[in-house]
Amino acid sequence: MTAGSFPGTVGRAGVPFDGKGLLDVLGVAAVVIDGRGRIVLWSPQAENLFGYRADEALGRYIARLIVGAEHREEAIRLFGEVLRGGSTWAGIFPVRHKDGTTRDVEFRNMRLTDDLGGLYALGIAADRSVVERVETELALSDRLVSQSPIGLAVLDTALRYVLVNPALERINGVPAALHLGRRVGDMLPRVDGEALEAALRTVLATGEPLLNHQTVGRTPADPDREHAWSVSFYRLEGAEGRVLGVAASVIDVTERHDADTEADRSRRRLALVADASTRVGTTLEVDRTAAELAGVVVPELADIAAVDVLDSVLALRRPGAPVEVEGPELFRALAVKASGPTEALPAADPPGAVAMYGADRLVTRCVHTGRPVLVEHIGPGDLSRIARSPEAAELLGRAGVHSYLAVPLIARGEVLGALDLKRDRNPLPFDGDDVLLATELAARAAVSIDNARWYQSMRNSAVTLQRSLLPGTPPERPGLEVAVRYQPAQASSEVGGDWYDVIPLPDDKTALVVGDVMGSGIDAAATMGRLRTATIAFADLDLQPAQVLRHLDRITAGLEHYIATCLFAVHDPHRGRCRIANAGHLPPVRVPADGPAELVRLSTGVPLGVGGGTFRTARVPFRPGDTLVLYTDGLVETRDAAIDDRLAVLVGLLDKARGPLEETCDLLLRALRRPGAQDDVALLIARSTG
Repeated sequence: MTAGSFPGTVGRAGVPFDGKGLLDVLGVAAVVIDGRGRIVLWSPQAENLFGYRADEALGRYIARLIVGAEHREEAIRLFGEVLRGGSTWAGIFPVRHKDGTTRDVEFRNMRLTDDLGGLYALGIAADRSVVERVETELALSDRLVSQSPIGLAVLDTALRYVLVNPALERINGVPAALHLGRRVGDMLPRVDGEALEAALRTVLATGEPLLNHQTVGRTPADPDREHAWSVSFYRLEGAEGRVLGVAASVIDVTERHDADTEADRSRRRLALVADASTRVGTTLEVDRTAAELAGVVVPELADIAAVDVLDSVLALRRPGAPVEVEGPELFRALAVKASGPTEALPAADPPGAVAMYGADRLVTRCVHTGRPVLVEHIGPGDLSRIARSPEAAELLGRAGVHSYLAVPLIARGEVLGALDLKRDRNPLPFDGDDVLLATELAARAAVSIDNARWYQSMRNSAVTLQRSLLPGTPPERPGLEVAVRYQPAQASSEVGGDWYDVIPLPDDKTALVVGDVMGSGIDAAATMGRLRTATIAFADLDLQPAQVLRHLDRITAGLEHYIATCLFAVHDPHRGRCRIANAGHLPPVRVPADGPAELVRLSTGVPLGVGGGTFRTARVPFRPGDTLVLYTDGLVETRDAAIDDRLAVLVGLLDKARGPLEETCDLLLRALRRPGAQDDVALLIARSTG
């Protein structure tokens, strides 16, 4: 045997590599001694451990080279026991370094025999302090892995488990031994294994760690509950950058995930309630309020929503608070909305439709009891109690409707109807939190619906009164063709006190009147009726228009502070003219048969009811073919345009519209009336026929 360097280490499949292994870290030295105690092999590690080069050690008596005099006898004894008995000795022995210091070295000695029967002793040695440090690190590493509360795993370059600690065993609910050699997707089919393996491959390829990546799923440890985990991956590398695999740590963060999820749901619920407070009840229209409610809950709360009210409620016949009753209910559909195309939509009653639902239907139970009805998971027998008919139930089943919730619309202790909610796209069933949220939204909307239905009832009464106080079809008058229109205010405004009149007078004359009582509602309509009656009475006295207005002014001043504007004209077919007086009203438009349309410039007196005003009568030519247009301010006034500009538009329209008067009325209303107009309109158009 000769001293020299050891050959390179051979790795897996016979491929050599030059990386450092455990023996290199320990600095293990090899020394061979012959039967006389002479050194015959001295490894490079021995040079580092004892300080002597090979040429200084080979052939020397080892007991004198590295053993101090005080320990030499013990060394010779141990050496002799190994050679004579063939036993192995291991232990710690103090040796002398070339620099004169004494070090504790851990030895393992054994006897060797060559092919000629010669005896040798092989000594494997390492510095005791290094061995203790490595032992400590290994022990710590083992405890760290086995005792860590964090799930730890090591996967090889093929992403197969090679190590799983007890914590990960508990998390996955699978013994560590069953993990080995298998992939993540094989072990955890109810977790998104494809996404995790894609992340592992990225870490393996790039070396960039992935920290605190959250994933959700179920494991055999708790198959009935969904858990959330925070996972971190980092690449493992050996000496010289050789890639060994990927290490993974797993922490169960289900409680934090649930808390975050609940906090997020709470934020979304608050946002939905806040959204509803601004979007629901923007008008005093029942249908629109219902549509706004459906638009708020879809898709945030439900995939399909319907708002249905009791038909008796809209007729103001409902007795009041909910009571336990039996029997069917007649519902009127106000709104229906879906988050996307679905077969469930045709199963709902279209807006405006009236349908009878029996006592066995869930929506009927909801309005009878005044309490929510929740079916978390719809079973085969539930659809027939939800849908209006077997055909509708079949549509709901085909659409995949799996959860149902109905909450009552209650305002001021009275059940108005129900908010009907279904889920087909959202895989989660309705739960208790959804019931609370839907109840809150329904309660807010119910107040708006209740306000709207009472307002519409009062408005309908006012409109009815208004129309009853207006004249019917204008009478036929000599030398005069007349067309009239009345339109009540739209949107959320009440009707006003606008009126028109065509009053027959002696000698073929005709009084043409348009007026506007300032204010709205039933009182304004009633005041209008009193003024119209007075106007007819004074017109019958054949007074000058200015005199009629003076009398009306005195009457109006006593009508509880009401004021009104009025335009009073008298047509005389024999003289081809009109006499006109104005009490604070917009000027009429005259359209000559052979000239451009124009505003009639009049002396504008004060409105009726102000008192003390001066009214003047003007004479305006009105020959055959001429047209005179009288109107109230609701036709031309808007909030975003100057009145002069709007009057110019009116004149321009009349300049072109020279056809039948009925068509002209429709044209003016269509062109000038804005959607949601805030004021009513009275329109009177008269044409001289000679």
